[in-house]
Amino acid sequence: MSLVASAGGHSYLHAGKGFSIPKPKRYKLGPRAALVEASPRVNGSPSHMSMQLLPYGRAEDLQAEARALARAVGASVYSPELLSSKYGSRPVKAVKRTLEILVGLGFFAFKLFLDQKNGTSDQNKRKRAAELRTIFTRLGPTFVKLGQGLSTRPDLCPPEYLEELSQLQDSLPTFPDADAFLCIETELGLPLDSIFSAVSPAPIAAASLGQVYKARLKNSGQTVAVKVQRPGIEETIGLDFYLIRGLGFFINKYVDIITTDVVALVDEFARRVYQELNYVQEGQNARKFKMLYADKEDILVPDIFWDYTSGKVLTMEWVDGVKLNEQAAIERQGLKVLDLVTTGIQCSLRQLLEYGYFHADPHPGNLLATPEGKLAFLDFGMMSETPEEARFAIIGHVVHMVNRDYEAMARDYYALDFLSTDVDVSPIVPALRDFFDDALSYTVSELNFKTIVDGLGAVLYQYPFNVPPYYALILRSLTVLEGLALYADPNFKVLAASYPYFAKRLLTDPNPYLRDALIELLFKDGRFRWNRLENLLVQGSKDRDFSAKDALQPVLKLLLGPDGEDLRTLVIKEAVRVTEAVILGSVVDTYNSVPSFMRTLMFNGNGPLAMSSAELQSMMELRGQVFRIWGLLRSSESFDPALLQPILQVLQQPEARSLGGCVVGGITQRLAARLLQQVLRMPSAPAPTSS
Repeated sequence: MSLVASAGGHSYLHAGKGFSIPKPKRYKLGPRAALVEASPRVNGSPSHMSMQLLPYGRAEDLQAEARALARAVGASVYSPELLSSKYGSRPVKAVKRTLEILVGLGFFAFKLFLDQKNGTSDQNKRKRAAELRTIFTRLGPTFVKLGQGLSTRPDLCPPEYLEELSQLQDSLPTFPDADAFLCIETELGLPLDSIFSAVSPAPIAAASLGQVYKARLKNSGQTVAVKVQRPGIEETIGLDFYLIRGLGFFINKYVDIITTDVVALVDEFARRVYQELNYVQEGQNARKFKMLYADKEDILVPDIFWDYTSGKVLTMEWVDGVKLNEQAAIERQGLKVLDLVTTGIQCSLRQLLEYGYFHADPHPGNLLATPEGKLAFLDFGMMSETPEEARFAIIGHVVHMVNRDYEAMARDYYALDFLSTDVDVSPIVPALRDFFDDALSYTVSELNFKTIVDGLGAVLYQYPFNVPPYYALILRSLTVLEGLALYADPNFKVLAASYPYFAKRLLTDPNPYLRDALIELLFKDGRFRWNRLENLLVQGSKDRDFSAKDALQPVLKLLLGPDGEDLRTLVIKEAVRVTEAVILGSVVDTYNSVPSFMRTLMFNGNGPLAMSSAELQSMMELRGQVFRIWGLLRSSESFDPALLQPILQVLQQPEARSLGGCVVGGITQRLAARLLQQVLRMPSAPAPTSS
């Protein structure tokens, strides 16, 4: 079994036949690592540590969380003013660190200058990106985090830099175990041996912000992961952000080529990093994530043990599992990587487009395959949210992309908060057309998500876009998931796996924005596109949460509502076409079932209908599509004839009766015209010959 734990942004694998937890040498933890039922006593009184075994939402658990919050009351928060006051009065330390940064980045900038002067910028772009990744790693945790943040900003970095910086890994040495154990005792206010019956003698995972130990709770015997913050980390990142922010002021004032507010970007990113330093906040993030998404049986989120958690110590349920990029190890457990990746994609879409609260760092080390086949999420230090308006705009954006409506795609960037409303989007439309016309020449199942992200990133880099963090982060997470799947199946496409979710939302969501997007998708030039509806139903039915009962209900409500007049006009025309196709199709079926000699007697060798073969074929195809769509609805597990009852009820409304009268009138006219054509086409009887 392979065991993985996460430590402040990256996870590390500990492999072996088994993993025991030896006793730390400097602490006496009892004769052996075993289950201990007795509750520990603190100052002669029983403690309430066993409360952590209660389910989430219980009063005792909430009280334990409140105590953890009280222990973290002094946790640092990002304040530019406090940093300026602190380090402005310590010029020697600031200058020393500034020189370290300037030596690393200055030499890199000089190389960029030479590339530009020699005309080799494009040729050396990949090489320079790799060099920048190495420099950031050498400069320490702040710059590692900064590089990881830049790897999600296609509006700031060319594609080559995005790819290199996304590979940044923390590579700092571990700090002494004695310091970690002292931190645990200080933060929790208890001796180590009163909390744990055993602790691993060395960290099983380490990263820039902290390191993780495997331990066993003394009161319950439950195995846990204990994350301990790196000593002095606040001092390190505080000084770095003070200096970087000063550089941001310089860039805003003197570098005209960069239109983004660099100081605002630094402040936003610094706040996120400081949030990662508050482990109680991370625990709360995990609790919220579990509440929203762990309702699915194939998703696992570890529980938090609040009585053993503080601002610098986080104790959570230990998860046995294998990193998602360890395909061979996963398959040895009888699991399939593609199944796990598909689960991850569906969960990511729910995070992005349903609740808007999502995991902002879903790299392979934070996604584990458990022996039971579940996908486990770890490390909740960095989370983000999608604004409600943007959630629906993203789905509409996908619809516009499929329809190749590039003008609407460009306007979507207002709702997505990519552009301010005073920016003219007309120059962007040709760039979108040039890229997507080529990309969309493939079917959805052939589209590579990374190709689209890279191409869209190139467009964003050329124009005055300001990509919101939520959008860049979700693009990155889906790209990571597709990359993991490609290890197992080179033909896997994340868009094909995502499309059922989009189809389900379009068909069932009552939101006005999505309802309008569905109508836009189904109607074009006054005609209903039955093939699009059939495809949506085929794809939507692949989503496990799809319900035939809810499909098309939002459109029906609009159709019979006060604002549905234009839609009713289109539906009347289409209803007449469909009814005619069903009736005349039945006539054709009846005609074909009659013996040939009777056809000759009845129709004198002509067909039953006065129409061309092309027109007849088109009508029969329409009838076939309608019957297939009905079959798709009936084949749904949630299908119930009672779902037609709301339709029958709304048909009693005045608007519906008027609509029905128009349909009946239209059908009558069409059938009368067909009958007249048939009569006029029939040859007249030959005149009798005189004898």
